[in-house]
Amino acid sequence: MTTFWHLWIVVIVVASIVGCVWLLLANRKGKSGDTTGHVWDDDLSEYNNPLPRWWFNLFVLTVVFAVGYLAFYPGLGNLAGRLGWTSTQEMEEGLAKLTEQRTAQYARYVSYSVDQLAQDAGARSMGRAVFLSNCAGCHGPDARGAIGFPDLTDQDWLYGGDAETLLATIKSGRTSKMPAFNGALSPEQLQALVNFVPFWSDKELDPHAREVGMAAFAGMCAACHGAEGKGNVTLGAPNLTDDVWLFGGSQERVRNSILWGRESHMPAHDTLISPDEQRLVAGYIKSLSEKQSGAEVLQTPPAPPSQQRTAALP
Repeated sequence: MTTFWHLWIVVIVVASIVGCVWLLLANRKGKSGDTTGHVWDDDLSEYNNPLPRWWFNLFVLTVVFAVGYLAFYPGLGNLAGRLGWTSTQEMEEGLAKLTEQRTAQYARYVSYSVDQLAQDAGARSMGRAVFLSNCAGCHGPDARGAIGFPDLTDQDWLYGGDAETLLATIKSGRTSKMPAFNGALSPEQLQALVNFVPFWSDKELDPHAREVGMAAFAGMCAACHGAEGKGNVTLGAPNLTDDVWLFGGSQERVRNSILWGRESHMPAHDTLISPDEQRLVAGYIKSLSEKQSGAEVLQTPPAPPSQQRTAALP
């Protein structure tokens, strides 16, 4: 705090206390039954009775308390008070204590790999607690996601679902973007893709629609999604041959994705949760995708295909 603002606060605080004392003493003048001299309707007088002594003493005690507080605690600008207490120091001490407790709690799992954490019931429980506090806002409390937010309970992954990749995703986050093709495709090409892509896994799709759609796909989409549409984990391009969709698999949603593109961002959690917590939540997510914990952690039915993801983040 600059000298100007320090003095500004000191002057205001001191002036406020002095003003309160003056006001109290000024209202102690006179005695019961004195009038102000104001008279209405010939016989209605305004009295000026002083405060009762107990009430006056109570106000005096508040002034004494204020002076004592300012002597021991910060309140006069940069003056710290005789106790040297600060809210920042108290917060840091509380945080240090909490960190120490968590470190002791996680100590038994330090030597566990992510795969081992996924198989340990205690580790899964702790990982779920971290997940609910930091991840459920986007992925849902059951980790099944929603439109635009990936389902983490299947084995469909944008960047891969192995332990190393999961940790990298949680730590550093992910950003994926599909470019908009509005203006880059002819109406015929767009319609061909809309008639084909949502039904890629449908064996009963009309062969002609598949042939025309594949031709349009090879020219505009295969560079990222691969010639067979199975995606590319290096680029984070999703697999289009399954029936898992991040933004919905209806023809209208697919049309919107092609025309206007899509963009997703998972924030980095490196500064939000500790390395131990990152490992625990990675183990929990891995247990969900491998169905190792079953009903113990999954209590809601699977989402319909229209609400599932094209590929998971991570």
